[in-house]
Amino acid sequence: MSSLLHITNGDRFTERLSTLELKGDIITWREMLCEGKTLTTVGSESFWKTRFDFLNKNYKVSKSWFIEKTLKEYRSLCNHKQQDQIVLWFDHDLFCQVNLLAVISWLLANRKYAQISLVSSGLDPKTKTIRELTSLTDDELREMYAHRVMLNQDDIEFADYVWQLYCSNNPIRLEHLTDFKDYNFSFLGAAIARHLRRFPTISNGLNEMENNILAVAAERQHKNKAALVGSLLQQQGNLGFADTQYERAIGRLKPLFTGLNPVRLSRKGKAILEESNNYYSALQDNEVYLGGALKYSFLYNTESNRILKL
Repeated sequence: MSSLLHITNGDRFTERLSTLELKGDIITWREMLCEGKTLTTVGSESFWKTRFDFLNKNYKVSKSWFIEKTLKEYRSLCNHKQQDQIVLWFDHDLFCQVNLLAVISWLLANRKYAQISLVSSGLDPKTKTIRELTSLTDDELREMYAHRVMLNQDDIEFADYVWQLYCSNNPIRLEHLTDFKDYNFSFLGAAIARHLRRFPTISNGLNEMENNILAVAAERQHKNKAALVGSLLQQQGNLGFADTQYERAIGRLKPLFTGLNPVRLSRKGKAILEESNNYYSALQDNEVYLGGALKYSFLYNTESNRILKL
């Protein structure tokens, strides 16, 4: 078995990476820990039970699919015990950065003596925009691999600490983190800031993502929900969400539309978007978690960019 192991952010990139013929085995981390309740003990029985319960309830993931796609790959990771070099391939967005934290936390507990390195999204020098790993050319990926960032013990322990805070019941503790620049995680600070904006705002009870859904719907007419989702995917910034996540969010906001074929906001939807009405009470749900915190136990103040506990 190779002494080098690659852990990727998803199947799409695993397929791409396999064509580069780099040395080492490849494991795919198949999770979306940016949604639903998370526990600090990554890989424990309670951790996987919590994750399956969320995915089954909200995305209709079957037990057989979960075992075949997620648990089997995780068990393969557990069986790779001899690798002393581990390369992490994760993008800049919130989706990937939260998964990255969990993986590093697991490695700290289970692969203490491995050398861990990180390959993240690339900055396009011409457009000054951040590009996903899958959008890079083979030569660009090889170049980034050759110059990957070696994580030191302080980096690894910091990532684990941020994971502990992400899984805590109080996101205000994340808000107080200000030293991201002292560690080798170029995109983590922005991802955590985006995570905090997923709590409902004081102004209308919707979070940033939900407000963006209404704003994009109001900007121009979309002929159907699929067209709206397409626009949202193009304008989501560093969330890194997929169409299924947006479809679920649109489902929560459905009463604010008169229809989705074509897409039209209702009078109430427009009032909430204009912040002359508040939708908090209609959305409030004491079973919705963001990491370890209940989503509707906190409010985000868009003027001060601070979290408030109810």
